Amino acid sequence: MKIPKRIAQVIINSLKGGVVPRIGLPYITVGREMEIAALLHDVDMIAQGGASFRFIVGKYGSGKSFLLQTIRNHVMERNFVVVDADLSPERRLQGTKGQGLATYRELIRNMSTKTRPEGGALTLILERFIGGVQSAVVAQENLDPDTEEFRAAVEKKIYEVISSLQEMVHGFDFAKLLTMYYRAYFEGDEATKSNVIKWFRGEYTGKSEVKAELGVNIIISDDDWYEYIKLFAFFLKQAGYAGMLILIDELVNIYKIPNSITRQYNYEKILTMYNDTLQGKARYLGIIMGGTPQCIEDTRRGVYSYEALRSRLAQGRFGREDIKDMLAPVIKLTPLSNEEMLVLIEKLADIHAGLFEYEQRLTQEDLITFIKIEFGRIGVDKNITPREVIRDFIELLNLIYQNPEMTVEALLGSEKFSYAKAEPENVEMGRAEEFAEFEL
Repeated sequence: MKIPKRIAQVIINSLKGGVVPRIGLPYITVGREMEIAALLHDVDMIAQGGASFRFIVGKYGSGKSFLLQTIRNHVMERNFVVVDADLSPERRLQGTKGQGLATYRELIRNMSTKTRPEGGALTLILERFIGGVQSAVVAQENLDPDTEEFRAAVEKKIYEVISSLQEMVHGFDFAKLLTMYYRAYFEGDEATKSNVIKWFRGEYTGKSEVKAELGVNIIISDDDWYEYIKLFAFFLKQAGYAGMLILIDELVNIYKIPNSITRQYNYEKILTMYNDTLQGKARYLGIIMGGTPQCIEDTRRGVYSYEALRSRLAQGRFGREDIKDMLAPVIKLTPLSNEEMLVLIEKLADIHAGLFEYEQRLTQEDLITFIKIEFGRIGVDKNITPREVIRDFIELLNLIYQNPEMTVEALLGSEKFSYAKAEPENVEMGRAEEFAEFEL
């Protein structure tokens, strides 16, 4: 594979550090075809004016974040705007100390498009919207852009485009700030433009401050931030984008909230989002949340502890572990197969060799031996994850590259590497049969 060194460096460093790279995912994507196809089907519906809500469920290191980032890259190629945030003790969906607003700020800060994939695309989006309206006015009315007549025509067109927003909750306020931004843009008033951006980012904390700087009495708050997300999704369609996708990871941080009432308020916010998307109250909006099985299915503290959510999300009577229902709101990630892991480490070996410019020394038999050792550990069926296997493999590649005199056979066969290797009688029959498939 011919991969730019900058991308190869990000891939190797990110995976060795146990995190998902933001770029280069197509080079290392393996498996998950059914999950990706299901989520992209949702994306098609969103682009047509619909909405969707999904949970991606898997244990730590199973590939949740990788799948979310893969979908992120796919939808940006389809002209979607993506906002993403990881929940934390300071960022929740609802809180008494601004935790919900903190999540909104993180989402808007990470607003990304195809041309601005690293985030911070809000200003770009607003100026693209204005530029698009100006171009339309020039084409339709053949006016000189330097005249007051042109400015009035553009302002009228902007009002026509955003007037539909006024029917939504807080839509009048949202439209008012958009108009204010356009006027500041036309007049070259950078201070006002900056203040309007600050307002859209949810950075005003008091009405007196925003009144002094913008002359309005409204701010985005902890209670109504989600209403503004819905407004953004609808506006983005008017601005020429296909829609908006929200990615929220680390749902486990709601599960960890010690106060049961606070947890319930957060689950109530999830219920509101879920109902909005299914009942048509949100348009051009997709929401995907990632969490562990425990934080979803625990009926004492997890999402299923909120009965209204459990009754909507829990698997029905026909559900089976060996059959995937990709139309269900909850998508459970199953482990990558041994064959898929083999393909993945082959890709990583090629990327590593290209990055450091050395001739690949690992043979197919070496790769198979590595996989057999990794998956031959005691308790592997329940404990090992792709993240652990990948980190071990990159460490192996680093050692081989830095120690040319070391043979692959010696390293793979060393006591340190294979200390946890299970004896044949300790390996479950099912796994043992899988290993047999790797024999050359």
